Amino acid sequence: MNRSTRSTAPPPASVAEGQRAMMSGFPTGVAVLTTADHNGTPHGMTISSVCSVSLDPPTLLVCLRIGSPTLRSVLDTGRFTVNLLHGGARPVAELFASGAPDRFDRVCWEHDPTDPYAGGPHLFRDAHAIADCRVSAEHRSGDHLVVFGAVLRVTPFPDLQPLVYGKREYRVWPVGA
Repeated sequence: MNRSTRSTAPPPASVAEGQRAMMSGFPTGVAVLTTADHNGTPHGMTISSVCSVSLDPPTLLVCLRIGSPTLRSVLDTGRFTVNLLHGGARPVAELFASGAPDRFDRVCWEHDPTDPYAGGPHLFRDAHAIADCRVSAEHRSGDHLVVFGAVLRVTPFPDLQPLVYGKREYRVWPVGA
């Protein structure tokens, strides 16, 4: 057996800092999760923690910070939408990550609360795919809630390239990749 003699880096100041540094090197898609409360007021936030759980039944999971108004609305209504952003939507990702109170005034969106499949507002000009979901389960983990969503409808825009985030930078998924 041949062992490597490479040196290891000194341990980070905290495990949390080490995890943050590790995950920054794991490129992921960028999404804006949206919902509307019972009054029709839209809520939303940029997320990178979205994952396909199952195709039978179709299920996604998202992780939302405990205490966020968006999470509160998701739990109150039992509905949300995952807007997977396209390569030209970096400003939208940054806007919804900022917490600016007027963010829905600064993007094009549509929402039909009478639609039985509606989750939250659709960011139709900024997404390469949109999934409307109904909350099917939840699990608390630390300062976040893992929310499972039964996928009710998917709207793809296949000619658009995804926006990805890694190493603390936004990039466009390369054409032909």
